[in-house]
Amino acid sequence: MAAAAARISNTPHIPVLLRPLLEAVAPVSGTWIDGTFGAGGYARGLLEAGSERVIGIDRDPMVFRMAEDWAAAYGDRLRLVQGTFSDMDQLAGEPVDGVVLDLGVSSMQLDQADRGFSFQKDGPLDMRMGDSGPSAADLVNEASETEIADILYHYGEERASRRIARAIVAARPFQMTLQLVHVIERCLPRPKPGQSHPATRSFQAIRIAVNDEFGQLADGLEAAERALKPGGQLAVVSFHSLEDRIVKRFFQLRSGGEGQGSRYAPARAEVIPAFTQKSRKAIGPDDQELAENPRARSAKLRVGIRTEAEAGPVDRSALGLPKPALEGRN
Repeated sequence: MAAAAARISNTPHIPVLLRPLLEAVAPVSGTWIDGTFGAGGYARGLLEAGSERVIGIDRDPMVFRMAEDWAAAYGDRLRLVQGTFSDMDQLAGEPVDGVVLDLGVSSMQLDQADRGFSFQKDGPLDMRMGDSGPSAADLVNEASETEIADILYHYGEERASRRIARAIVAARPFQMTLQLVHVIERCLPRPKPGQSHPATRSFQAIRIAVNDEFGQLADGLEAAERALKPGGQLAVVSFHSLEDRIVKRFFQLRSGGEGQGSRYAPARAEVIPAFTQKSRKAIGPDDQELAENPRARSAKLRVGIRTEAEAGPVDRSALGLPKPALEGRN
């Protein structure tokens, strides 16, 4: 597994936690879905580690154009499909042996100013991972002050959400990223050395809302459950606490690990486990990974193994989805 990961580490965009992921799901075989194809790092890692075939899914059509230089070398072993991972079972069209999801925005997207994800580069205020739907500019220009404040607070954990939302409404319309950055900066104290940029939380929140990332994640975890064969593995890499909480609770709910309730909270109906967990503790980066890829600092990997139980829906409120996602304000 280390050799497979090493061959991929020479690429410009290093996949986070690839080595521990391949070790956690070893031995790799059969057909896998890379539900967040991006630069293709996980797909190549799986193919090099022994997967007979990988189905790469991404909502961003640009990633497939960028893969043209190397994808042909794998021939029929690599199939690329434009779509969202929430539809992976339908897009794959067959039961699979494994699913990998790498959540959030890719460094490749952040590097492109014209995509509008970065608060450090000026570009159109877009933030869409795909090529359709309302943009970030549409959201901040059209949503109410209350809606913007809720998005900033629940998706970005921004404590100054109401102050920032009020300033956004007063300053709109917005077209460019740095216009929005300057408004946010005026609402917050100047950061001390080592602290994150003032716009970090707000940009995260707006991006999540524009792409319905939490709704997609909940749907995608259910789709993975439907797509996997008994014994198949689901490996999910998350980058912030809100994502990891949803993934953790999904595995708890679907592995029967919710407990028996208490005098204050009645027990849930018994669930036949659809997954077993390799470990209840998430896998994080080791010193080698951090030295090679500082972006891995906050990454967490969780892995579950599919049982023979029938796939079923999950209660969104039990997953811990933030308030705007539960209310459908995306």
